[in-house]
Amino acid sequence: MRIVFAGTPEFAVPPLAALCASRHSVVGVLTQPDRPAGRGRKLGTSAVKDFALQHDLPLAQPLSLRAAEGREPLLHWQPEVIVVVAYGLILPLEVLSLPRFGCLNIHASLLPRWRGAAPIQRAILAGDEYTGVTLMQMDVGLDTGPMLLQRRVPIDADTDSLTLHATLARLGAEALLETLEGLEAGTLSAQPQPSSGVTYASKIDKAEARIDWRQDAIDIARRVRAFRPWPIAETTQRGEQVRIHEAVVLDDSAVGRLAGTAPGTLLGLHADRLVVACGRDCLGVGVLQRAGRRSVTAREFANTAAALTESFQ
Repeated sequence: MRIVFAGTPEFAVPPLAALCASRHSVVGVLTQPDRPAGRGRKLGTSAVKDFALQHDLPLAQPLSLRAAEGREPLLHWQPEVIVVVAYGLILPLEVLSLPRFGCLNIHASLLPRWRGAAPIQRAILAGDEYTGVTLMQMDVGLDTGPMLLQRRVPIDADTDSLTLHATLARLGAEALLETLEGLEAGTLSAQPQPSSGVTYASKIDKAEARIDWRQDAIDIARRVRAFRPWPIAETTQRGEQVRIHEAVVLDDSAVGRLAGTAPGTLLGLHADRLVVACGRDCLGVGVLQRAGRRSVTAREFANTAAALTESFQ
Protein backbone atom coordinates (compact mmCIF):
# COMPACT_ATOMS: atom_id res chain seq x y z
CA MET A 1 0.00 0.00 0.00
CA ARG A 2 0.96 3.63 -0.48
CA ILE A 3 1.50 4.98 3.02
CA VAL A 4 2.04 8.44 4.46
CA PHE A 5 3.56 8.42 7.92
CA ALA A 6 2.89 11.24 10.40
CA GLY A 7 4.98 11.32 13.59
CA THR A 8 7.44 13.39 15.56
CA PRO A 9 9.30 11.92 18.59
CA GLU A 10 11.58 8.91 19.03
CA PHE A 11 8.57 6.70 19.88
CA ALA A 12 7.45 7.05 16.25
CA VAL A 13 10.73 5.91 14.68
CA PRO A 14 10.43 2.10 15.13
CA PRO A 15 7.04 1.97 13.34
CA LEU A 16 8.40 4.11 10.52
CA ALA A 17 11.48 1.91 10.25
CA ALA A 18 9.26 -1.18 10.14
CA LEU A 19 7.23 0.29 7.28
CA CYS A 20 10.39 1.11 5.33
CA ALA A 21 11.58 -2.49 5.75
CA SER A 22 8.22 -3.93 4.69
CA ARG A 23 6.73 -4.52 1.25
CA HIS A 24 4.68 -1.32 1.61
CA SER A 25 5.73 2.00 0.12
CA VAL A 26 6.26 5.06 2.33
CA VAL A 27 5.40 7.80 -0.15
CA GLY A 28 5.71 10.70 2.29
CA VAL A 29 6.42 11.71 5.88
CA LEU A 30 4.79 14.45 7.94
CA THR A 31 6.46 15.77 11.07
CA GLN A 32 6.20 18.92 13.14
CA PRO A 33 8.18 22.03 12.17
CA ASP A 34 11.65 22.53 13.62
CA ARG A 35 11.51 24.37 16.93
CA PRO A 36 14.06 25.98 19.29
CA ALA A 37 15.41 23.54 21.87
CA GLY A 38 18.03 23.40 24.61
CA ARG A 39 19.82 26.19 26.41
CA GLY A 40 21.05 27.75 23.18
CA ARG A 41 17.51 27.72 21.74
CA LYS A 42 18.85 26.45 18.42
CA LEU A 43 16.38 24.96 15.98
CA GLY A 44 16.04 21.27 16.68
CA THR A 45 14.79 18.61 14.29
CA SER A 46 12.46 15.80 15.29
CA ALA A 47 13.57 12.17 15.48
CA VAL A 48 11.20 11.35 12.62
CA LYS A 49 12.67 14.10 10.44
CA ASP A 50 16.18 12.83 11.09
CA PHE A 51 15.12 9.32 10.04
CA ALA A 52 13.33 10.58 6.94
CA LEU A 53 16.35 12.58 5.79
CA GLN A 54 18.70 9.65 6.40
CA HIS A 55 16.50 7.40 4.26
CA ASP A 56 15.66 9.94 1.52
CA LEU A 57 11.93 9.91 2.25
CA PRO A 58 9.73 12.75 0.93
CA LEU A 59 9.16 15.10 3.87
CA ALA A 60 6.76 17.92 4.76
CA GLN A 61 6.48 19.99 7.96
CA PRO A 62 3.22 21.97 7.78
CA LEU A 63 2.31 24.29 10.64
CA SER A 64 -1.26 23.03 10.40
CA LEU A 65 -3.36 20.65 8.35
CA ARG A 66 -6.49 22.75 8.67
CA ALA A 67 -5.49 25.04 5.81
CA ALA A 68 -5.51 23.76 2.22
CA GLU A 69 -1.86 24.75 1.87
CA GLY A 70 -0.84 22.39 4.64
CA ARG A 71 -2.68 19.50 2.97
CA GLU A 72 -1.07 19.95 -0.46
CA PRO A 73 1.65 17.32 0.09
CA LEU A 74 -1.01 14.73 0.94
CA LEU A 75 -2.89 15.43 -2.29
CA HIS A 76 0.36 15.01 -4.20
CA TRP A 77 1.35 11.77 -2.42
CA GLN A 78 -2.13 10.18 -2.76
CA PRO A 79 -1.83 7.75 0.17
CA GLU A 80 -4.04 4.71 0.59
CA VAL A 81 -3.55 4.95 4.35
CA ILE A 82 -2.05 7.49 6.76
CA VAL A 83 -0.28 6.08 9.81
CA VAL A 84 -0.14 8.48 12.76
CA VAL A 85 2.19 7.98 15.74
CA ALA A 86 2.58 10.82 18.27
CA TYR A 87 2.39 13.41 15.50
CA GLY A 88 1.20 16.26 17.68
CA LEU A 89 -1.05 18.05 15.17
CA ILE A 90 -4.81 17.66 14.84
CA LEU A 91 -6.00 15.88 11.72
CA PRO A 92 -9.13 17.62 10.37
CA LEU A 93 -11.95 15.74 8.68
CA GLU A 94 -10.52 16.59 5.25
CA VAL A 95 -7.41 14.55 6.12
CA LEU A 96 -9.20 11.75 7.98
CA SER A 97 -11.40 11.05 4.96
CA LEU A 98 -8.65 11.36 2.35
CA PRO A 99 -7.07 7.85 2.26
CA ARG A 100 -8.93 4.75 1.09
CA PHE A 101 -8.18 2.90 4.34
CA GLY A 102 -8.44 5.99 6.54
CA CYS A 103 -5.97 7.13 9.19
CA LEU A 104 -4.49 4.62 11.62
CA ASN A 105 -3.10 5.57 15.01
CA ILE A 106 -0.77 3.66 17.31
CA HIS A 107 -1.68 4.64 20.86
CA ALA A 108 0.48 3.57 23.80
CA SER A 109 -2.25 2.18 26.04
CA LEU A 110 -5.06 -0.35 26.12
CA LEU A 111 -7.88 1.93 25.09
CA PRO A 112 -10.23 3.21 26.35
CA ARG A 113 -7.90 3.43 29.36
CA TRP A 114 -5.47 6.35 29.21
CA ARG A 115 -6.64 8.35 26.25
CA GLY A 116 -4.54 11.46 25.86
CA ALA A 117 -1.00 12.79 26.01
CA ALA A 118 0.90 10.75 28.63
CA PRO A 119 -0.44 7.18 28.73
CA ILE A 120 2.90 5.54 29.61
CA GLN A 121 3.58 7.68 32.66
CA ARG A 122 -0.02 7.58 33.87
CA ALA A 123 -0.16 3.79 33.69
CA ILE A 124 2.94 3.49 35.89
CA LEU A 125 1.74 6.14 38.33
CA ALA A 126 -1.60 4.37 38.73
CA GLY A 127 0.06 1.04 39.49
CA ASP A 128 -1.49 -0.69 36.46
CA GLU A 129 -0.42 -4.32 36.12
CA TYR A 130 -0.66 -4.22 32.32
CA THR A 131 -0.54 -1.75 29.49
CA GLY A 132 0.04 -2.10 25.74
CA VAL A 133 -0.68 -0.60 22.35
CA THR A 134 -3.92 -0.05 20.48
CA LEU A 135 -4.23 0.28 16.71
CA MET A 136 -7.32 2.29 15.91
CA GLN A 137 -9.09 4.06 13.09
CA MET A 138 -8.90 7.76 13.84
CA ASP A 139 -11.97 9.96 14.12
CA VAL A 140 -12.42 13.58 15.16
CA GLY A 141 -12.34 12.75 18.89
CA LEU A 142 -9.38 12.43 21.26
CA ASP A 143 -8.31 8.78 20.93
CA THR A 144 -11.96 7.74 20.58
CA GLY A 145 -11.84 5.90 17.26
CA PRO A 146 -12.82 2.25 16.76
CA MET A 147 -10.12 -0.31 17.57
CA LEU A 148 -8.50 -2.68 15.10
CA LEU A 149 -5.97 -4.54 17.24
CA GLN A 150 -4.49 -4.53 20.75
CA ARG A 151 -1.34 -6.05 22.21
CA ARG A 152 -0.51 -5.95 25.92
CA VAL A 153 2.58 -6.21 28.12
CA PRO A 154 3.02 -6.42 31.91
CA ILE A 155 4.26 -3.51 34.02
CA ASP A 156 6.74 -5.02 36.46
CA ALA A 157 8.08 -3.55 39.70
CA ASP A 158 11.20 -2.30 37.90
CA THR A 159 9.49 -1.00 34.75
CA ASP A 160 10.07 2.71 34.19
CA SER A 161 8.90 5.06 31.46
CA LEU A 162 12.18 4.77 29.57
CA THR A 163 12.07 0.98 29.26
CA LEU A 164 8.30 0.86 28.71
CA HIS A 165 8.58 3.51 26.00
CA ALA A 166 11.05 1.33 24.08
CA THR A 167 8.99 -1.83 24.60
CA LEU A 168 5.76 -0.25 23.36
CA ALA A 169 7.47 1.36 20.37
CA ARG A 170 8.68 -2.06 19.21
CA LEU A 171 5.32 -3.66 19.98
CA GLY A 172 3.52 -0.92 18.07
CA ALA A 173 5.71 -1.45 15.03
CA GLU A 174 4.91 -5.18 14.97
CA ALA A 175 1.19 -4.59 15.51
CA LEU A 176 1.12 -1.98 12.74
CA LEU A 177 2.35 -4.41 10.09
CA GLU A 178 -0.16 -7.00 11.27
CA THR A 179 -2.95 -4.43 11.08
CA LEU A 180 -2.03 -3.36 7.55
CA GLU A 181 -2.05 -6.98 6.39
CA GLY A 182 -5.49 -7.49 7.91
CA LEU A 183 -6.91 -4.32 6.35
CA GLU A 184 -5.52 -5.13 2.92
CA ALA A 185 -6.84 -8.69 3.06
CA GLY A 186 -10.20 -7.61 4.43
CA THR A 187 -9.86 -9.88 7.46
CA LEU A 188 -9.71 -7.13 10.07
CA SER A 189 -12.56 -4.84 11.03
CA ALA A 190 -12.68 -2.01 13.55
CA GLN A 191 -14.72 -2.41 16.74
CA PRO A 192 -16.08 0.49 18.84
CA GLN A 193 -14.27 1.21 22.08
CA PRO A 194 -16.10 0.11 25.26
CA SER A 195 -18.11 2.86 26.89
CA SER A 196 -16.84 1.85 30.34
CA GLY A 197 -13.29 2.11 31.68
CA VAL A 198 -12.49 5.43 30.03
CA THR A 199 -9.63 7.38 31.65
CA TYR A 200 -7.57 10.33 30.46
CA ALA A 201 -3.79 10.64 30.58
CA SER A 202 -3.22 14.35 31.04
CA LYS A 203 0.08 15.91 30.02
CA ILE A 204 2.84 15.65 32.63
CA ASP A 205 3.48 18.82 34.61
CA LYS A 206 7.04 19.25 35.85
CA ALA A 207 5.67 20.16 39.29
CA GLU A 208 4.42 16.57 39.63
CA ALA A 209 8.02 15.42 39.95
CA ARG A 210 8.32 16.87 43.47
CA ILE A 211 8.24 14.07 46.05
CA ASP A 212 5.94 14.26 49.07
CA TRP A 213 7.55 11.97 51.64
CA ARG A 214 4.25 11.69 53.52
CA GLN A 215 3.02 9.42 50.75
CA ASP A 216 3.44 5.64 50.91
CA ALA A 217 6.76 4.34 49.62
CA ILE A 218 5.02 2.40 46.85
CA ASP A 219 3.48 5.60 45.47
CA ILE A 220 6.81 7.43 45.58
CA ALA A 221 8.59 4.52 43.89
CA ARG A 222 6.02 4.66 41.08
CA ARG A 223 6.66 8.38 40.73
CA VAL A 224 10.39 7.75 40.40
CA ARG A 225 9.79 5.13 37.69
CA ALA A 226 7.12 7.13 35.85
CA PHE A 227 9.25 10.27 35.64
CA ARG A 228 12.41 8.65 34.30
CA PRO A 229 13.85 10.01 32.02
CA TRP A 230 11.74 13.21 32.38
CA PRO A 231 11.13 15.25 34.43
CA ILE A 232 12.93 13.10 37.09
CA ALA A 233 11.51 12.77 40.61
CA GLU A 234 13.10 15.28 42.96
CA THR A 235 13.35 16.40 46.56
CA THR A 236 15.47 18.94 48.45
CA GLN A 237 18.07 18.74 51.19
CA ARG A 238 19.22 21.93 52.91
CA GLY A 239 17.42 23.82 50.13
CA GLU A 240 19.38 22.08 47.38
CA GLN A 241 17.68 20.02 44.67
CA VAL A 242 18.31 16.27 44.75
CA ARG A 243 17.02 14.14 41.88
CA ILE A 244 16.21 10.49 42.41
CA HIS A 245 16.80 8.26 39.39
CA GLU A 246 16.17 4.79 40.81
CA ALA A 247 14.47 3.45 43.93
CA VAL A 248 12.60 0.48 45.40
CA VAL A 249 10.19 -0.09 48.28
CA LEU A 250 11.64 -1.38 51.59
CA ASP A 251 9.50 -2.68 54.43
CA ASP A 252 9.84 -0.68 57.68
CA SER A 253 10.70 -3.76 59.68
CA ALA A 254 13.38 -4.84 57.19
CA VAL A 255 15.39 -1.66 57.79
CA GLY A 256 14.68 -1.27 61.52
CA ARG A 257 12.68 1.95 61.27
CA LEU A 258 11.52 3.20 64.64
CA ALA A 259 7.90 4.18 65.23
CA GLY A 260 7.34 7.90 64.90
CA THR A 261 10.22 8.50 62.48
CA ALA A 262 9.29 11.55 60.41
CA PRO A 263 8.82 11.12 56.65
CA GLY A 264 11.90 12.29 54.75
CA THR A 265 14.33 11.17 57.48
CA LEU A 266 17.46 9.47 56.15
CA LEU A 267 18.05 6.19 57.94
CA GLY A 268 21.45 5.23 56.55
CA LEU A 269 22.37 2.52 54.05
CA HIS A 270 20.74 -0.87 53.59
CA ALA A 271 22.07 -3.23 50.89
CA ASP A 272 23.83 -0.27 49.21
CA ARG A 273 20.64 1.77 49.10
CA LEU A 274 19.92 5.01 50.91
CA VAL A 275 16.91 4.41 53.16
CA VAL A 276 14.38 7.24 53.39
CA ALA A 277 11.35 7.13 55.71
CA CYS A 278 7.99 7.61 53.99
CA GLY A 279 4.41 7.87 55.19
CA ARG A 280 4.31 4.09 55.06
CA ASP A 281 7.37 1.85 54.61
CA CYS A 282 10.68 3.22 53.34
CA LEU A 283 12.20 4.07 49.98
CA GLY A 284 15.51 2.44 49.10
CA VAL A 285 17.22 4.90 46.78
CA GLY A 286 19.91 3.54 44.46
CA VAL A 287 20.95 6.52 42.30
CA LEU A 288 20.80 10.24 43.18
CA GLN A 289 21.98 13.51 41.67
CA ARG A 290 22.60 16.86 43.28
CA ALA A 291 21.89 19.94 41.18
CA GLY A 292 24.59 20.56 38.59
CA ARG A 293 26.49 17.37 39.41
CA ARG A 294 26.74 13.87 38.01
CA SER A 295 24.55 10.99 39.15
CA VAL A 296 26.04 8.92 42.00
CA THR A 297 25.25 5.70 43.83
CA ALA A 298 23.66 5.80 47.27
CA ARG A 299 26.98 4.87 48.89
CA GLU A 300 28.80 7.68 47.09
CA PHE A 301 26.08 10.09 48.17
CA ALA A 302 26.29 8.90 51.80
CA ASN A 303 30.05 9.40 51.85
CA THR A 304 29.77 13.13 51.17
CA ALA A 305 30.08 15.48 54.10
CA ALA A 306 27.01 15.59 56.36
CA ALA A 307 24.90 13.83 53.67
CA LEU A 308 22.87 11.87 56.23
CA THR A 309 22.45 14.52 58.90
CA GLU A 310 19.66 16.45 57.15
CA SER A 311 16.28 15.08 56.11
CA PHE A 312 14.82 15.30 52.64
CA GLN A 313 12.12 17.92 52.41
